[in-house]
Order: sequence, then structure tokens, then C-alpha cells
Amino acid sequence: MDVINPATGEQIDSYTELDESDVEATLEQAEETFEEWQEVPLREREQLLVNAGEVLRENKQKYAELMTEEMGKPISQAIAEVEKCAWACDHYAEYAHTYLSEEHHPSPPGTEVKTVHDPLGPVLAVMPWNYPFWQVIRFAVPYVTAGNVGLLKHASNVPGCALALEEVFEEAGYPEGVFQTLLIGSSKVDGILADDRVRAATLTGSGPAGRAVAETAGKNLKKTVLELGGSDPFIVLDDADLEAAVETGVQARTLNGGQSCIAAKRFIVHEAVYDEYVDRLVDAFENLTVGDPTDQETDVGPQADPDLMEELHDQVQQSIDAGATVLTGGEPLDREGAFYPPTVLTDVPSGCPADTEETFGPVATVYEVADEDEALAVANDTRFGLGASIWSEDRERAQRLARAVEAGCVYINEMTKSDPRVPFGGIKDAGYGRELSEAGIKEFVNRKTVWVE
Repeated sequence: MDVINPATGEQIDSYTELDESDVEATLEQAEETFEEWQEVPLREREQLLVNAGEVLRENKQKYAELMTEEMGKPISQAIAEVEKCAWACDHYAEYAHTYLSEEHHPSPPGTEVKTVHDPLGPVLAVMPWNYPFWQVIRFAVPYVTAGNVGLLKHASNVPGCALALEEVFEEAGYPEGVFQTLLIGSSKVDGILADDRVRAATLTGSGPAGRAVAETAGKNLKKTVLELGGSDPFIVLDDADLEAAVETGVQARTLNGGQSCIAAKRFIVHEAVYDEYVDRLVDAFENLTVGDPTDQETDVGPQADPDLMEELHDQVQQSIDAGATVLTGGEPLDREGAFYPPTVLTDVPSGCPADTEETFGPVATVYEVADEDEALAVANDTRFGLGASIWSEDRERAQRLARAVEAGCVYINEMTKSDPRVPFGGIKDAGYGRELSEAGIKEFVNRKTVWVE
């Protein structure tokens, strides 16, 4: 696995993939460790989470620099990502016992009936490169704390991050084998998932990858949670606070170079404020600093890979050829590295890539609508259903619309985000299942009914 710095195009490291014997040893270790780990009292697992949070905070600069080097995230955002991971550790350290407490049910006199939450075993996680620490922590922390053990198959362009995450658990004092990294290619995932020792799987990534994992898991009757991307609507109504909607909209579209499943991708703006909003949005996009991701002042770094940037540009170019108008951006920057400028498209024809596909980069597609009914129709005209954002000073109006938006989460006067305190996940082609909060920690447990006569 050769690691290329997307900001410079230079190779920065190379890692050796695990062979079949290495994979077998890892699976054997996971199975053996699980037998002991599931018996460790929950309070002790919570204390280890506290330790993990401390390790993350103590090493946040080192881990942030590693992320920036491997996938191009601006350093300020990389530091924030590590801090968010530590917050997730804090949250579950405090609330895991509440989430996993026994649930008692009505029963005949003299009996006791309850639900207990037992772990399943080794859980395989196939994770993406865009948030190389957060995506992993948000699966590992709840599932491992519930008594499972984790097996991480990370994206091939962030192997250093994958090994660093293993280091976090080791330094926090977790037993060997509770969390292991598999440096393997995607071709080996099916075989591992089909192995009887692996009891469940979670994947964050593309639709084809999710379908492949779901198919193999289904054949083997194994539980899965899938988060497969989105084309999130950002609805700006006629009574919105435009200053706030622009400021947050820019962040929602360009954070992490726009490489986020829950990024605002389709801006749906009421005709009464459309012209003013678009003018402000374009100005704000053009004022962003695009450049060296190691510079604290950089807003937008490179795309994570030159090929991914070319795919994004091809989507933009096809949309322009179909009739879309470019108000700013629209061409890769003429410099070393995979840099793509913040881009605004309007007059986007129905059916073109910017309209129907997920654009994984800093490209905002803007639609003008006559009223809230049309806004809702445009918002739901997608095969995805991950997140949405609605902007209106009338919160009752916004909440009514939120109930009609086909998405796993809707934020009113705020950007869509993942937060350890609330469930996260999507519907339709965005996947199924939930991560985080109580819902997330219970995805991979046996909700066992115990009747005591």
C-alpha cells in the first residue's frame, strides 16, 4: 500500500498487506479475545474509554498531521476531528451503562422478565478515508464497549491512520485483540465476512461496496449497518436568516474539501431570496482559502486522490455540457496536487450528474423554487436519504417540513452533522441502521429476553 500525499503528489510511505496466514492469526486472536472481553465488567470497559480519550487528546497534533499527510484534510479540521473522537469516548464512558441497562417488562406475579444486552462477537468494519479517525471511532467505541471486539478494514490510502487507531486502544490499556487493524485490499473482505468467527459487519462507503457487503452478510445471516452516502438538500425558505444560512451553508458544503456523505450538496432556495442568497454564496465561496492543508489558515485542502478529483470534475463537466451554469470554480487548479476550487452550479438540468449523483467534493448545486411544496419535491427527488437542513425563522413551519423530508436526520437552522448524543444514519440508498447514541450501541448486541419464574 503506497501512500501518496494528495497535496504534493509525493509518496510518503509504503505498507505491506497482510497475507492469508496473517489474516487467519488476526481472526483467531479476535475469537479468543472475545471470550474473555465479554466477561470484563462494563464499568472497567468504561474506564478504558476514559483512557482512550486521554490518549487521543495527548496525541492530537500527531494524529492530525497524519490525517493531513495521508488524505489532505486541513490541519485545523484534522485536530477538530481528533477532539471529536475523544468526545465520543467521554460520552460512552459516561452513558454506556445507562444505554445497556436491563429493561424490565410486565410479567405475572412472582416472576421477573427483562431484556439484557449481550455482545455478538467480532465485528468487521469497512471504513472510508474521508474522516479516517472519526468514522472508525464512532463504530469502535460503542461496539467494543458493549463487549464485542473490532476488526478494522480501513481505506487503502490511510493505512497509517488505521495503525494509529490500533495504537490508541493499545496505549489506553485494552487487552490485545480487542481492536485490530487488517491491512488488506477490498478483494479479501468477502472471505473474512463469510468466516464463522465474524458475527456482524458495518460499512461506510459507496453504494456498490455496501451492496456487496450486504449480499455476503445476507447469505451468511449476519447483521449489518450500512452508511452509503447522500445528496443532502439544504433548503433555504423565504423567511430564513440569510446571513446564517450562507455562513453555515458554505461550511456544510466545503468542510473536509466537500468530501462528506452529509455535506450539503443541493441548495434549494425560495425564489423570494434566491438572487441575494446565490450572490452571497458565490462571494463566500470565492473568499475561501484553498491551499496547503498544513497551514492553519487553509479552508479547503486538496481532494484526497487525483482520480477522485477527476471523477468530480467529470461530473461537473457533464452537467455543464447538459446546460448547467458555472458561477464560480469549475476547473481543477493549475498547481501541484489534487486541488479543486469551491464551485457553484445553477440552472442544473434534471438528470445530469450534479442533479442525480453524489458529488464528493466542494461543488454546490443550487435550485430556485417557488414555494415550500416545490422545495420539498426537489428535496425528495433523490435516491439518497441521509440528511437534510432546513432554514426558516418559523420553527413550526420548518418542523412540519422536516417530517415530510425523506432522510434519516433533518437539522433546522443548523448543518447536518454526526453527534455521539443522537442517532445517525439514513434511508433509501443512503443505507440502513443507526450509529451513535443508544441506538448505535444496541445495533450489535443480542437483545435477550430473560424470564425468571
